[in-house]
Parts: sequence; C-alpha cells; structure tokens
Amino acid sequence: MKNLESPTPPASFTLWDYVVFTLMLVISAAVGLYYGFAKGGQHSSRDFLVGGRSMTAVPVALSLTASFMSAITVLATPVEVYCYGLSFILTCLSFIPMVWISSEIFLPIFYRLGITSTYEYLEMRFNKATRLFGTVLFIIQTLLYTGMVIYAPALALNKVTGLDLWGAVISTGVVCTFYCTLGGLKAVVWTDVFQVLIMLTGFLAVIIQSVISSILGLFLLLFSFDPNPLRRHTFWTILIGGTFVWTSTYGINQAQVQRYVSCKSLFHAKMSLYVNLVSLWAINLCSVFCGLCLYSVYKNCDPWTANKVSAQDQLMPYLVLDILRDHPGLPGLFVAAAYSGTLSTVSSSVNALATVTATDLISPYFSLSEQQLSWVSKGLNIFYGAMCIGMAGVASLMGGLLQAAISIVGTIGGPLLGLFTLGILFPFVNSKGGLAGLVTGLSVSFWVCIGSQIYRPLPESTRPLALETHGCNFTMAENQHNTQDRPWLADSWYSLSYLYFCPVGTLVAIAVGLIVSLVSDTKAKGKFTFIALKNFLLLYWYNMSFLFFISQYSFLFYFQAIGNSFKLDLAGGKEKKSGETNFAFRDIELDITQMQSQKSLT
Repeated sequence: MKNLESPTPPASFTLWDYVVFTLMLVISAAVGLYYGFAKGGQHSSRDFLVGGRSMTAVPVALSLTASFMSAITVLATPVEVYCYGLSFILTCLSFIPMVWISSEIFLPIFYRLGITSTYEYLEMRFNKATRLFGTVLFIIQTLLYTGMVIYAPALALNKVTGLDLWGAVISTGVVCTFYCTLGGLKAVVWTDVFQVLIMLTGFLAVIIQSVISSILGLFLLLFSFDPNPLRRHTFWTILIGGTFVWTSTYGINQAQVQRYVSCKSLFHAKMSLYVNLVSLWAINLCSVFCGLCLYSVYKNCDPWTANKVSAQDQLMPYLVLDILRDHPGLPGLFVAAAYSGTLSTVSSSVNALATVTATDLISPYFSLSEQQLSWVSKGLNIFYGAMCIGMAGVASLMGGLLQAAISIVGTIGGPLLGLFTLGILFPFVNSKGGLAGLVTGLSVSFWVCIGSQIYRPLPESTRPLALETHGCNFTMAENQHNTQDRPWLADSWYSLSYLYFCPVGTLVAIAVGLIVSLVSDTKAKGKFTFIALKNFLLLYWYNMSFLFFISQYSFLFYFQAIGNSFKLDLAGGKEKKSGETNFAFRDIELDITQMQSQKSLT
C-alpha cells in the first residue's frame, strides 16, 4: 500500500495576525465610545433603545445581516457544506419570500404602531398574559442562541492561537457589553456595518487562496429533490423550512424589529430589508464557497476523521492556518471575521433583551422618568451580557453549531411566528386561541427537538458525503452505528429534518389557535365558514410560496375583498378579550391617525 502523507500541521498566529485581530476589537470599542459621548450621549431611553428613530436604510440593512449572520455562519456553514453537500446554497432562495413577507405583512404593522417591543403588539391584539408569555419565550430563546454564538469563535481562537477557551468566551461578552452599554442601538448598528465588511473580507481571503490552490470537481455535490421530510437537506427542506425559519427571525424577532422601527420612515424600513437581501446573499454564498474549499482541500484526508481536530467546527480555522500560513495577517483577518460575527450578534441580542425587559417587564409596573429608564436599560445590558457568557457553557454541551443554532431558533421562533400570524391574518382569533396555539406549538416543537437530540438521525437520513482518509498515511475503521434500543419514533418523528422544526411549531400553533377560538367564541363561529378557512389558509400558503411574484396591490385587494365578503369589522375598537376586531390588521384597514392619537410615539 502506498504510504501517503497526512495533513500538514497548521502554523500558529504571528505578530501581524494579532495586530489585525486587535485592531478589529479596538475599532468596535471606539464606535461604542463615540456614540456614548457624541452630542452629549444618550439623552433618553428612546435614543438608547431605538436610535431616536432616525436611522437610514443602508446601515440598518447591514446591521440586519450582521445580527444573525454570526460566527456560526463563518465557522459552521462551510462545515455543513463540507459534510453534506452543496444543497445548503438553496438557503439563498428561502431569503426571497422571507423578505417579502416580513416587509409587506409584519413590518408595516410594527412600524406604524410606533412600538419599541414586538410583544407590545400581543397585548394590543390579545391580552397582557400573551404579551408576557411571548417576552419570556424571546428571552429564553435569545439567551440560548447567544450563548452558542459566543462559544463558536472562542472554539476557533482556542484552536488557532492556543488562547484559553473560556478566557475568549469572557472577553467576547465583555467587549460586546462595553460598546452596547455605552452607545445603545446606534453603536450596535454602526459596529455591525464594520463587522459585516470584516466578515466578507475574511471569507474572500480563504476563497481566493483556495481557488489558486485547487478547487476542481466540486459540482459533483448535487441537489436533491427528494420530498422525504426525514432527509437533512433537500430542495424542499431548505426552501420551505428555511422560509419559515428566516421569517420567524426577520419578521417578528425583537432584535430585527427594533432596527426597523429605528428607521426615520416606513420607506427606509422597507428598503433596509430589501438591501439586506443582497448582503444576506453575499454572506451566505461566501460561506458556502468556503465549504467547497474545505471539500476541495481535504476530501481525501479528512482532518476530523484523521484526529487532527477535536470537532468538525474547528475545520475552518484549521484550513485557514493551513493554506494561509505564508501570508502573515490573513489568518488574523479570518479570526477577526469570526469574532466580528460574534460581536455583532451578541451586541444585537443584548440590546434586544434589555429593550424587551425594560419595555415589557419594567415600564408597565414602575413609574420611571426617561432618564431613569435609560439608566435601567444600560444596567440591563450589563446583566444580560453576563447571562450570555454563562449560557456559553450550555452551548458547549450541544452538537454541531449550525444544526443546534437553527434548532433553537426554530423550536421557539416557530410557535411565536404562528401566534403573530394568528393575530395579523385571522381577526376572529381570540386570546384563548392564541395562547392555546402557542403552548401547543411549543410542546410539539420541543418534543421533536429534544427527541432528535437524544436519538440522533442515522446516516440513511442525513446522507453525509464520503470523506476519505486514503490520502493519509493510515486507515480508519468505519464508524459503526448502533441501531439497537431505538424506539420507532427515533427513525421517523425524531429523524425529521431540523429545518422543519420551525414549520411544525408554526402550523400547529395556527391550527390549534383557530380551533380553540371557534370552539370558545360563539360569535366567531357565526363569522367563520369552511370557505373562509380555505381562503385564509390558501392566502397564507401563497405568502409562504413565492407570492412576491404577485403585485402588492392585487394581494391587498384580494384580502380586502375577503374581509368585506364576510363582514369582518377590521377597523373597529380594540377588544382584548375576544380579539374579534383586529387593532392593527393591515395598513388599508388601519386608521393610523386615530392610532397615533391613542398612543404617543415619543
């Protein structure tokens, strides 16, 4: 047998790498200092939480991208492509309906209501209990997700520099907390802009060098149109599941909505979403091509199988030091890109957590001046910064970064998306139906998510690519998968693609909410027929399936016709108990002049 060499051990950080990395941290902190003290600092909670509602489209768009294109995108998406193939690039298609749905259905309502917290809408539409439940779920979801985002780059730094893992975790949280506490939302947005550019530059450094080296035969990684929902990545799981996941993120998530409402006009808010689509494509395509670079370089001698790295999520930093060893400063640039992704996401999460806590859990129950509320918000930033650092310990116990992150977002975000959809698209749904749908959707999505963590799907479902070691100087025994003691659900329900966790939670919440509202409210029964249900559900399905090809005005006319046909009073007085009238249904039904007289936007 021919004696082939194993992968060459990568080099370590040089002085120039540390200079590049440190410069990124210094600039990020400087932005926070500038907005903390420029023009007298943050004068009110409105300045601190929503940037005085004076932001423009382009910086908000880049900030929207940075908020969820984190270090998980930099480190884990390439590994997903390396292990499971090119089909993940189809995520770019799922961004299109997500942007249309978010900008044309959810955004106008949140912006015109002038709300600071997304969950204020739930009290307007349903009741206070629903608002509190939604707020608590958001806090749990964001803490779990942010803990994972902090852990990812710390893992990269630990691999490439030898820096203590938990020292890196703590430093991440401290830097983020520093500039977001001082500068508020404006500092978060402008550091996001800088960090998106760093992320793109780091990706390009890897792609260009890999193309120069060798990147042939990569389009053997073909798409799959298998409709089986148990398959990890197919055209359908990524398009349908991705649309739901990203709509729950960009349509109703506080971290994103907070940026929309910070824009100086509704036009700028909508434009920020459409510009964000372009930057999302750029980041996602770069991360996918980095995965192709990984496959090109290591397909014949997989470093993970050859025990050169301790986890698959360390493959990208391993590649960087392997192919960029002769270019001082470029490895530091890539690690700065990973760290930039973390800083942008953690700062956004901390700022959003402070906002919902101040708006939903403190302001309604305590009489505070604007200055006092501003100081409370800054204190909450420090508190949640520390909490996110602690949650990184939980993240270290979970599996692959990308799957774990999307599972967290989808499991909780899906039912919340269902709740907001019930409130906006189904005006007869009452608070009982809303809460019942939310609780049931959460129960089902947690059931499948936890089950999939306990009983991992077999290779027959995930279909990983063949990663060989024949290019190494030794052979590895094939992994044996123990199929004993696996219940029937393990290879059916628990093997559902992780991208479907969000659609399951959303659809269950909608179905249960409709049924409970009809059963509990006799007035709703009289207004609701089978044909009405069919029309509403078909409309929602089309929204989730490229309805952006149909003009906005046709859509509004159609929906208005349905409302008039069944004599739904969509612009009447607010009734929290039954939810028969929808206080903020659509812009064509909403009398914004009356609304603004009821709620001050200052």
